[in-house]
Amino acid sequence: MSVDGGWSCVREVLGEDLLSVILPVYRLGGTIEANLDAVAACLDEGGFRYELVPVDDGSGDGTAEALRRAAAKRPDVVRPVWVEKNAGKGNALKVGFRASQGAYVLLLDGDLDIAPKMLPKFFASMRANGSDVVVGSKRHPESKVQYPWHRRLASAIYFGLVRLFIGLPITDTQTGMKLFRRRLLGESLDRMLVKTYAFDLELLSIAYGRGAKISEAPVEIRFGGKFGALKPRTVRDMVMDTLAVFYRLRLLHYYAKVEVPPPLEKPPLVSVVIACPGGSWMLDECLSALETQTYRNFEVIVLPDEEVKDERGKVKDDAIHLSTIPTGKVRPAEKRNIGIAAAKGDIVAFIDDDAYPDSRWLENAVKYFSEQSIGGVGGPGVTPSGDGFLAQAGGRVYANAFVSGNYRYRYVGGRVRLDVDDYPSCNLLVRTDLLRKIGGYRTDFWPGEDTLLCEAIVLGEHKRIVYDPWAIVYHHRRRLFGPHLRQLGRYGFHRGYFVKRFPATSCRPGYFVPSLFVLGVLLGGAVFALPAHPVTTVLCWTYIGVTGFYALVTLLSSFSFNPFMWLFTWLGVMTSHLWYGIRFLQGLCASRAPCEYIGRDHARR
Repeated sequence: MSVDGGWSCVREVLGEDLLSVILPVYRLGGTIEANLDAVAACLDEGGFRYELVPVDDGSGDGTAEALRRAAAKRPDVVRPVWVEKNAGKGNALKVGFRASQGAYVLLLDGDLDIAPKMLPKFFASMRANGSDVVVGSKRHPESKVQYPWHRRLASAIYFGLVRLFIGLPITDTQTGMKLFRRRLLGESLDRMLVKTYAFDLELLSIAYGRGAKISEAPVEIRFGGKFGALKPRTVRDMVMDTLAVFYRLRLLHYYAKVEVPPPLEKPPLVSVVIACPGGSWMLDECLSALETQTYRNFEVIVLPDEEVKDERGKVKDDAIHLSTIPTGKVRPAEKRNIGIAAAKGDIVAFIDDDAYPDSRWLENAVKYFSEQSIGGVGGPGVTPSGDGFLAQAGGRVYANAFVSGNYRYRYVGGRVRLDVDDYPSCNLLVRTDLLRKIGGYRTDFWPGEDTLLCEAIVLGEHKRIVYDPWAIVYHHRRRLFGPHLRQLGRYGFHRGYFVKRFPATSCRPGYFVPSLFVLGVLLGGAVFALPAHPVTTVLCWTYIGVTGFYALVTLLSSFSFNPFMWLFTWLGVMTSHLWYGIRFLQGLCASRAPCEYIGRDHARR
């Protein structure tokens, strides 16, 4: 390293360009201000242009105030970003990247266990190897690592898994210091799905798959006195995320094929339409979340039965453009059609009042409308972490692979982007002119009106509906067992009825499975009433074996570290199968589908 500590190499590579340092921060209120001072003091030695972009990932512990103080001290350098709700390191780095401006981007963990003074080694590696990405490696021969033994063991095991399944040509993926050329990082982030544990692995896998040259540089790590034990849940989630990356990379070849829409010429106006019975804490929560949207060109249209007279539904002055249109006691389809007629926007974004959006909901969804073949965009409705025990259990039932099957992506974030032809209106954005052309929602069915709307978009107008896992809303669930089963039963009845009337998107094998299960239970139970006979004995034991296998599989699929949650989810899965199957058969045999007004079919606290 040269007399100036190697900074001349950094200046030569950067030239007049800016270096952006993105630091994901979570619950570092007591140290982040000093950490930013230390990074700035280190980089000041180099004599080049840089910015520090710390991202507070919904810490809630004083971190936000510490970042404001740091920005006030160095307003020309420190440019903090705040994420309203904790969503993981991957999301924080995406947010930080969008707020950054540099031609080169350094990702650096905000706890500063990794010394930034090694940055010249990164630029030297980039220049010597012609690299697009330089990864800090604990296994580099020049690295100085003070790391507890259990972390070393976990890192070695994980590295073995990565080499076996992914095959990246590097010795370390998880060290929190990485240098990217901006273009490549942007292209890779656009294709990412993982937000938490395997974020680094997915990011590097995408970059490598796009032909990036990756090299390594030494790091200096002082883990200090932190024990940092790995919890079983963390280990499980990391393994699952890693296997998911392998599946998407090696089997689906998803990252090579995933669609990245071209930039919008100008931000379109979005009309957010909320159909609701009236004012409630859920509506307040939804409106408050809309105030925090990073995409600001939108209006909100609330459609209650009657004028909301109390103060709960009001939002901050000028925070959002809000209008309220009382509709009388009509169904959601009629309400949404009134909203479509009143919408001033180019896009209508439907959300239920018992859901609230992620702060980047509109930003992540609206970008797709630059592609004219796309008529609609949907995203997952994830169960909020603050819901009560029985509502959480109801959400886990919907997210269970043996309940939702191929449609599990509706309830779980992190799935792949894909085209869909049937999507619920709790999280659906559609071009306004397209909605008006097809006449909006049909009002002779509820539920099921969103199925018919999507059919008109995809089959009638030959437009695509794209699902994006980052366009998230948080949807409160009905509690197990009564409210959950009532809602699920309505879905089952109308799906059964739609098999006859609208088979294009309803006559699919997966919808019949619960009913076949019900028939199997009934027919299998009848076997025990048959006279004693060797054949009867075989049938009885077969029935016991099949039902036992079913019980075991659904039990394992419902796993939770909380034994009570595990039990309730398991019971919820089995009762959901039975009740949906029964109601589906009723709909299949019905001559008409009821479409009654239900005033307050909502989640509860």
